[in-house]
Amino acid sequence: MQTVRTVLWVLLLVALAIFTYANWIPVSVRIWDNLLLDTMLPAIVILSFLIGFVPMWMYHRAAKWQLNRRIAALELAARNATPPTPAPVDPMPEPVMAEPVADVPVETLTPQPAPNPPGTPQP
Repeated sequence: MQTVRTVLWVLLLVALAIFTYANWIPVSVRIWDNLLLDTMLPAIVILSFLIGFVPMWMYHRAAKWQLNRRIAALELAARNATPPTPAPVDPMPEPVMAEPVADVPVETLTPQPAPNPPGTPQP
């Protein structure tokens, strides 16, 4: 693509050089009623081309810059929105050992009789 662009610019410059060589004649340009400008014809053509080209080129560059910034912001948002990778799960976890039971008196370990509900005679 860069080669095609370079070839087109070279062809444009060659055509401009040929035009300039063939039309190097002074012309009078009436700017206002009492103001005349004597200049060469290629200068008028080049100035007219630049007046039309430069604003459109600047608009194109500004739009391209704005779109590149928007694309970069969207790529960053997409990169930050992906969920983090989960931690690997160990297929064989270590067995959990129960803590040893503290010394407890035997009386507290034997079952106690349930209390009688209210309103029942006591044995």
